[in-house]
Amino acid sequence: MSKQGLEVIDQDAGCCRGLAAAPLDEERAAELAKMFKALGDPVRLRLLSMIASRQGGEVCVCEMTPAFELSQPTISHHLKQLRQAGLIDCERRGTWVYYWVLPGALDQLAAFLNAPRTAEAGA
Repeated sequence: MSKQGLEVIDQDAGCCRGLAAAPLDEERAAELAKMFKALGDPVRLRLLSMIASRQGGEVCVCEMTPAFELSQPTISHHLKQLRQAGLIDCERRGTWVYYWVLPGALDQLAAFLNAPRTAEAGA
């Protein structure tokens, strides 16, 4: 499994502070927006879920395509969007391409969305 482009997440770093911690700077907002935009499509969200929930952590594109009433090139386009957003990566093995979720990608999104509840919000 290729480990190119992996980002180590430092929980104390500004990259992973939550929504309520501090206003986002322009660069971090652009990074997160790219990820959220990729997840804004139901097909891409399903693809990511299929990959992330797979025992062993990776899935062949040949196993994902039958789950959709879309052509293989359309599925490949959606997978490319997820790759460009930094959510997944892949490796070609013979004629097939295998995909996996990048370590830390989902953690970054979860950490950003994790806003502590205030007493006022819980009432």
